[in-house]
Amino acid sequence: MQNRITELFKIKYPIIQAGMIWCSGWELASAVSNAGGLGIIGAGSMYPEILLEHVKKCKAATDKPFAINLPLLYPDIEKHIQTLINEGVKIAFTSAGNPATYTQLLKDNGITVVHVIANEKFAKKAEACGADAIVAEGFEAGGHNGREETTTICLIPQIVNAVKIPVIAAGGIGTGRTMLAAMALGAEGVQMGSRFVLSEESSAHQNFKDAVLQSTDGSTELSLKQLTPVRLLKNKFYDAVKQAEMDCVSKEELIALLGRGRAKKGMFEGDLEEGELEIGQISGYLKNIKPAAEIIKEIVEEYNIALKELETKKL
Repeated sequence: MQNRITELFKIKYPIIQAGMIWCSGWELASAVSNAGGLGIIGAGSMYPEILLEHVKKCKAATDKPFAINLPLLYPDIEKHIQTLINEGVKIAFTSAGNPATYTQLLKDNGITVVHVIANEKFAKKAEACGADAIVAEGFEAGGHNGREETTTICLIPQIVNAVKIPVIAAGGIGTGRTMLAAMALGAEGVQMGSRFVLSEESSAHQNFKDAVLQSTDGSTELSLKQLTPVRLLKNKFYDAVKQAEMDCVSKEELIALLGRGRAKKGMFEGDLEEGELEIGQISGYLKNIKPAAEIIKEIVEEYNIALKELETKKL
């Protein structure tokens, strides 16, 4: 399959692995890129010196393109950007911030910029700021999410109609069939996070992976809406957040409850009770852990099978 996304990133398949904090280091990014997709190093959970180490190791592990996810609210974001420039990384996925702040700087240094959005307003803003593509992330996605709670099936066609640059669909996509559905809605690529959490190369703790495997439909919920909405796997920490929200506690009390290092504690260190476990709604039907290359192979095969099935059902 060749389209604007494969041409933009110089990849074989329009499959992008999300830059997830604590789960997507150089091992996963290089494995996805070597398999024909676009691997992303999640810089949001890395100190500048750690990101530099991951970039160097990724460059040594693959000669294929890979990207860095840059949450723009990260305290040392300028150091991260300098790492991309110094190391010759050619693709940046920006999120959680104003695309006007750094898009031009990145582009001036020869870096392709993709911005993650959850509504039409910021899609248009990202395009106006010079972004080369957009990730439109629906309500189903794991981790930090849009306040609008717009589902992927509603969001994608809306964004496709609103902008001229290519749109990558995210949120609730983890199989070839859901990829085909996203493409039918007008997307030219898909970004998957939860599916790649359950890869052998993911840096997620095995306890977290096991918890995802055991989840069912309804095991996640969008929480912390007073702060930044985040989809969590239900556990003891989630229960505390839920109770606090039902008690209508202040924003300051929620911040105190969240504390520091909750995501690391849960996803990276494997504390299933007190940790923050960020995962998407599709966790309910993810039932195996595989190498990233096998995941991509499976997605492509299922996509092609589903496409042929549809061709036999023409009206």
